[in-house]
Amino acid sequence: MKTFDLIVIGSGAGLNVASAAVERGLSVAVVEDGPLGGTCLNRGCIPSKIVIHSAEVAETIRRAKEFGLQASLQHVNFKFVTDRANKTVDADARNIEKGVRSTSKETLFKGKGRFIDKHTIRVAGKTIRGKKIVIAAGARPFIPPIEGLDEVPYMTSTEALRQTKLPKSLVIIGGGYIGVELGHFYSALGCKVTIIQRGPLLVPREDKEVAGLITKLWENKILLNASATKVQKKGKNVLVTVKIGNKTRKITGEKLLVATGVVPNSDTLDLEKAGIKTDKRGFIKVDKYMRTNVRNIWALGDIAGIYLFRHSANLEADYVTNNILSRKKAVDYYPMPHAVFTSPQIAGVGLTEQECLEQKKKYTVGKAYYKNTGKGLALNEKHGFVKILADKDEILGCHIIGPEASILLHEVLIAMKASRKKALKILRNTVHVHPALNEVVQRAAYRS
Repeated sequence: MKTFDLIVIGSGAGLNVASAAVERGLSVAVVEDGPLGGTCLNRGCIPSKIVIHSAEVAETIRRAKEFGLQASLQHVNFKFVTDRANKTVDADARNIEKGVRSTSKETLFKGKGRFIDKHTIRVAGKTIRGKKIVIAAGARPFIPPIEGLDEVPYMTSTEALRQTKLPKSLVIIGGGYIGVELGHFYSALGCKVTIIQRGPLLVPREDKEVAGLITKLWENKILLNASATKVQKKGKNVLVTVKIGNKTRKITGEKLLVATGVVPNSDTLDLEKAGIKTDKRGFIKVDKYMRTNVRNIWALGDIAGIYLFRHSANLEADYVTNNILSRKKAVDYYPMPHAVFTSPQIAGVGLTEQECLEQKKKYTVGKAYYKNTGKGLALNEKHGFVKILADKDEILGCHIIGPEASILLHEVLIAMKASRKKALKILRNTVHVHPALNEVVQRAAYRS
């Protein structure tokens, strides 16, 4: 049995820790069952954004008449769209594996790793020990207990990004981030999409005005306050029984996508044999240094469940690396942003207005619409806005819905990071290019 200075379980953000340890001269074992690169590279943010760009181009073509141009979308080569994404990420995954295998200090074990005790892992028929261990094994799609679901073909986000034929119709169970991103992708390319959403709003974790706007704009594609109670085959299609209040509807789709959140992969690791504690949802419990309750074992990324973003996992990996190799320091998440690459695009940071109310915060609201700026007028943007929640000059939260929301948010992030107590003043006093889209952020700051 070989002993390593460090074992890393999972090859997403966990590879950041592994690489840093190798550079310091430590012997490292990487345990990974699937292709290297983790969820983000192989079945998440990278391939989804590549295919979604095709949807954005399709939308631009359809809107050409608004700008005095005659254009139409003649054909969708759906296989080309998805192949473009998957060939790219598959090549990247192979290159990452090649890089790991080429390093004498790093050993790759392909297979599912399971704990035997606090320092010992069994993988691919081999037993290895680690003086220190980092668990970055991620999460997987949650499959709800719907009658008949195990008897019909359905997709999760993984399969939805690997299709080679555009279906005529798609039923999506779940109106969260994954549901609206993939709903946008399929719909923009010509598929009839129906989203079944349990609550009254799409993306309900967003600020109430943002969630309200996208729900209104998507009203012809969604069933609200609805629950899928049964699925069954109907010829070549899938029939979904939906309960809305006291009424029942039946929705038919050529394809079915389940997008109801994720569950951590902690149940695949035999954590109990190492004495590692999890919370009631299965996420590994960690402290502010990303340490588990077991000495010399850390956890990061989706499996720790603090934030379910790749950029937060990368941040945690940086801190875990430092905490293992040098000076111990608590993770500083402030400010932690997110973005939803749907249509319209959504981005946010900090508290939503409903959270401000729940926490009884003193706050003012500054709101500015794209259409009231020069560039917004040029884009013919009718609905988008920036909303800032502030207490004096401190930005408590910022929420954007509209073109390039994910980019515009970064202006707010830099201000918040530069000075927590003076972020609003920074936005107000910074000279903005005119007419640039960023002016809408400054105008929201002036209204706060």
